Amino acid sequence: MSTTPTGPLKGLRMIEMGQLLAGPFCGQLMGDFGCEVIKIEQPNAGDPLREWGREKSGGRSLWWPVAARNKKCITLNARVPEGQEIIKTLVKQSDFLLENFRPGTMEKWNLGYETLSELNKGIIMIRVSGYGQTGPYAPKAGYAAVGEAMGGLRYVVGDPSTPPSRVGISLGDTIAATYACMGAVMALEHRHNTGRGQVVDASIYESVLQMMESLVTEYDKVGHIRERTGSILPNVAPSNVYKAKDGDFLIAANQDSLFTRLSEAMGQPELAKDPRYSSHTARGQHQAELDGIITEWTKTKTVAELVELTDKAGVASGVLFRAPEMLKDPHYKARESIIEVQDKALGALKMQSTFPKLSETPGSVQWTGPDLGQHNEEIYKGLLGMDDATFTDYKTRGII
Repeated sequence: MSTTPTGPLKGLRMIEMGQLLAGPFCGQLMGDFGCEVIKIEQPNAGDPLREWGREKSGGRSLWWPVAARNKKCITLNARVPEGQEIIKTLVKQSDFLLENFRPGTMEKWNLGYETLSELNKGIIMIRVSGYGQTGPYAPKAGYAAVGEAMGGLRYVVGDPSTPPSRVGISLGDTIAATYACMGAVMALEHRHNTGRGQVVDASIYESVLQMMESLVTEYDKVGHIRERTGSILPNVAPSNVYKAKDGDFLIAANQDSLFTRLSEAMGQPELAKDPRYSSHTARGQHQAELDGIITEWTKTKTVAELVELTDKAGVASGVLFRAPEMLKDPHYKARESIIEVQDKALGALKMQSTFPKLSETPGSVQWTGPDLGQHNEEIYKGLLGMDDATFTDYKTRGII
């Protein structure tokens, strides 16, 4: 694990304010590709993500080492004038400021975009929130769950016999942060052309909305409202999870050529010629009975046998991976999708690698999530040139 930044964003600096995931995941992505990310946390408290996560090791969060990797962590009270002045000084020397507070908070702290852009006309302010910076809902508290609901995702997730489900990860947060990262890079290109920064306004609900395919258009033109469909997509068949002797197996053979190959692998080539299953539309109309036929076949095979048969036939299929399967899988290993890094408190840790993969300027993990205030001296004394007396005074008074 190198401590030298790599990636196309090397030489750029981001101030990360905010906490938990909606903003900080954007900082993680930027840091993975070389941006110097200076994460600001409240003195004596820190980001709650330091304590979050279902599982702990030695009382320490196993989420924090991933979410705060490659970041330099400093403590600073942004609620007091002295802290606000330090942030303004950092802004003069930075390229991005990332925040995910409730809209209006930065303005209340005299750190709105108009103020910051006067100090640095090239500053790109990345703002992640539940509802965006404008509109009647902007001041409301907005979490991922609410954004997923408003964006349309929650309603369509789950089985039709149950209330709407949630995905088992904070999807709204990470989607919003990913769009925020994309917006930051777009704004950087604009700055290359004009010398001017701008605001990137990434709301959770609109980030989710972007992923909802033709859901709105279907209702607008033909009055169709998408409902929960469980493990299938209506009229797309066969594409489902099927029972094997020893587990579950996913098959996606809804294209005509793929279904022909699947029927041959099943030893039932006549299925592909049957008028009920010979076209995409026909298979969709007879989806349930076709899934029943396939299940009768898969139940006679083990998952390993199904993998061999479908791979040989060129049918899109796969095992439902959990962490154990990921760590054993040869493709994961060949592409280094999961890497092992060293954490000073937890020792060797396996985590997802940087992504996407770039052929010329790949990203890297330089270090795992730091301790609270671990980089205070480097930033305050080194970057900002703060003298020892001021540093000690500010520390004693809880400003840093």
